Amino acid sequence: MAGLSATPGVSLADEPVKIRAWGLPPQQLITIRAWLKDEKGAIFQSRAFYITTIEGEVDLEEASATGGDFQGVLPMGLLWSLKPTTPFLRLIKRDVMGSPFLIHLEVYPYLVVLPSPKDTPCAAQIIERWYVTPGVQRYNVREGRIRGTLFLPPGEGPFPGVIDMFGGFGGLMEFRSSLLASRGFASLALAYFAYDDLPKQLDVLELEYFEEAAQFLLRNPKVINHGVGVIGVSKGAEIALALACHLPMVKATVCINGTNAIYGFTLTYRDLCMRGIPYNSGRVEITDLGLLWSRRVIEETKESEHQDSILPLEKARGPVLFLVGEEDKSYNSLKFAMEALARAKGRGKNDVHLLSFPGTGHLIEPPGSPLCHVSQPARDSLPVWWGGELVAHCTAQETSWKEILSFLFAHVGISKQSNL
Repeated sequence: MAGLSATPGVSLADEPVKIRAWGLPPQQLITIRAWLKDEKGAIFQSRAFYITTIEGEVDLEEASATGGDFQGVLPMGLLWSLKPTTPFLRLIKRDVMGSPFLIHLEVYPYLVVLPSPKDTPCAAQIIERWYVTPGVQRYNVREGRIRGTLFLPPGEGPFPGVIDMFGGFGGLMEFRSSLLASRGFASLALAYFAYDDLPKQLDVLELEYFEEAAQFLLRNPKVINHGVGVIGVSKGAEIALALACHLPMVKATVCINGTNAIYGFTLTYRDLCMRGIPYNSGRVEITDLGLLWSRRVIEETKESEHQDSILPLEKARGPVLFLVGEEDKSYNSLKFAMEALARAKGRGKNDVHLLSFPGTGHLIEPPGSPLCHVSQPARDSLPVWWGGELVAHCTAQETSWKEILSFLFAHVGISKQSNL
């Protein structure tokens, strides 16, 4: 009788899973399929084709996929390559506390590209991928102007505090913060526009808002009170770098595919008013497939009229880690990070670090997340080309997550890490 195992059957979403099938006809072409349904009912699926061993087995730790959504030996390939059946959707966990993603794994003893009602798997298993470990607490935050969600790890603490921000389409995403809390951080998923009663558009950014958020986090008795870390991606990385430059309580900063200057909006803080470099919308491109390619919209910082918009990284009190994808189709992130690194070193700041990943796109997410190289962030927008190649990008997610955790633990709070 055919069998299928996936271990662990219940795990955090950032943990690896080992998949193995047995009891199949020897040296025969088979299909292993993965699929899940997100909270809005959208289906994401992947499949890979394998030749069974002479014993009728396939172990994804050793077996090489002959085709499907990937080729070669990729133990996590079925999860990395999950794609929406409705084009341009992005897989995002919204209810991080109440339910896991249920990933269905199925084995067919023949080639299946698109399963029909006539196709019945000879073995199947469902695995649970959670975004919180047991004991993590979640709190809605409406404190003064602050809007977001606070996640606290199990235990008394105190824990290192982190402010977590996403990009330029606004709203609030919680999945990274819930995983950070599962790894020992008090993490504040912070919205800054297009959420609740916050401004609908990002025109003026007051750093006092983020200062209030940091003070709110530091007042919590379960948070180490000597300073906070900040992590952001895209526009969130740009803001994270601004916080590092101007807020004394920021002890460490992680910038994922961001810029080294203010773009598009005006930044204010006390008597500071920094006007952003305007976006050059006339340089947006539409690819042959109808994808929005915005990389050239962001102007060069080298122009003389843009110098006052460059963030003074040398003023940051703590270390900064730039994580960039070299196939980022949204920003020229590597160039921005290299400019920031050169400026910091030229002004005597030597704790700025750069990790650059070939073949990696804009949306670098926690490990186990599928590659999202295209998505439609809003109903009234074209699908956006984010970039990335499957193996390189998802490998970078594995590597960068460990670097993020290590960096933040070392500089914000405790030295002892949770097991990864």
